[in-house]
Amino acid sequence: MGRILAIDYGRKRCGVAVTDPLKIAANALPVVRSCDLLAFITDYCVHEPVERILVGEPRNMNGEPSESMKYIRPFLGQLRKAMPDMPVEMVDERFTSVMAHRDMITAGFKKSDRQRKGFADEMSAVIILTTWLETH
Repeated sequence: MGRILAIDYGRKRCGVAVTDPLKIAANALPVVRSCDLLAFITDYCVHEPVERILVGEPRNMNGEPSESMKYIRPFLGQLRKAMPDMPVEMVDERFTSVMAHRDMITAGFKKSDRQRKGFADEMSAVIILTTWLETH
């Protein structure tokens, strides 16, 4: 029984979240530079059992893929090539950044904490993973 890993892919940095072994809760991992993400994931999967990887799929309000997909597609190809037996699933990530900022305000984070680079990426990955867990 493995964990499920979720990625909020960005051009500069990526939020990463992972479930506990029982797949009950989602926890953020450290933000990873986009150029280091593939090595981070492959290394993580060597040390921890992972059964599925979820990648946030940015979409416009009309449901069409957003401009950001042109950065995500090459990464998906590299990931599938490096880990051909790993199931990789795209998950609609519309509004995750907005929800992450709203959750930080609701939780009482100071403005300086909310502006810390990468914090919203971490929370977005957790939201992607939590949403997936709730629907499966």
